[in-house]
Amino acid sequence: MSPVLQDKVAIITGASRGLGKAFALRFAEEGAKLLLTTTNLKRAEGTVNEVKAKGGEVAIVEADISYEDQPQKIADEVMKKYGRVDILLNNAAVWGGLNAKPWNLWTPEEWDRILTVNVRGTWLVCKAIAPLMEKAGKGKIINVASNVARVPAAPFFLPYSCSKGAVYTLTHALAHALGASNINVNAIAPGYTASEASLEQDGSDQTFELAASEQSMKRREQPGDLVGAAVFLASADSDFMSGQVLYIDGGTVML
Repeated sequence: MSPVLQDKVAIITGASRGLGKAFALRFAEEGAKLLLTTTNLKRAEGTVNEVKAKGGEVAIVEADISYEDQPQKIADEVMKKYGRVDILLNNAAVWGGLNAKPWNLWTPEEWDRILTVNVRGTWLVCKAIAPLMEKAGKGKIINVASNVARVPAAPFFLPYSCSKGAVYTLTHALAHALGASNINVNAIAPGYTASEASLEQDGSDQTFELAASEQSMKRREQPGDLVGAAVFLASADSDFMSGQVLYIDGGTVML
């Protein structure tokens, strides 16, 4: 059986570590040609080297999606390197460095930073890449949301929770806007996942215990638990699916 993403060109934002790295490695195994984005080229070297060790084709671009001109830099680079794009996985977000605290102790500066990257930045990347897909007559956009807006922990990560709630709305809106161009727009909503960023948070052990207590499957979620859903949404198997949010959270949120 051929890899399901053989020769597809995929952009994965925020691919230095954590979920982005896990997505990149699995997409490479499935035959995709990768353009990875990062705000730290040094930190991303490990991901690039591991993709190459698997025989994957990979390029990397330094881009901070909180700046309005940077998503176009990503679009220009993917066309220069590969001449097209089939898949956009919007993984870049502010999560590392955040610690749980009461809803009313978040600062306006924190709100601005989180929403600028997680919402506006994701929209800007879609705005830059969607025209390339429209010209090709097809494409897959996969956003990374979160289940945090649907669980009791939401107030303790309030601006992040609100930003990921906005990603739901963005996913639904773009599915309507781009469907006529044969572009599928869907999202993955992880639970509290054992990425480097989560493990570095204050009180992460207690947060994992709380998350597991709300899950049907009583173990820590790992980055590898999410990659199968991403491959499905990037592949031809999901060609008639759009505007959907897949909760990959061990059975916490059930629709």
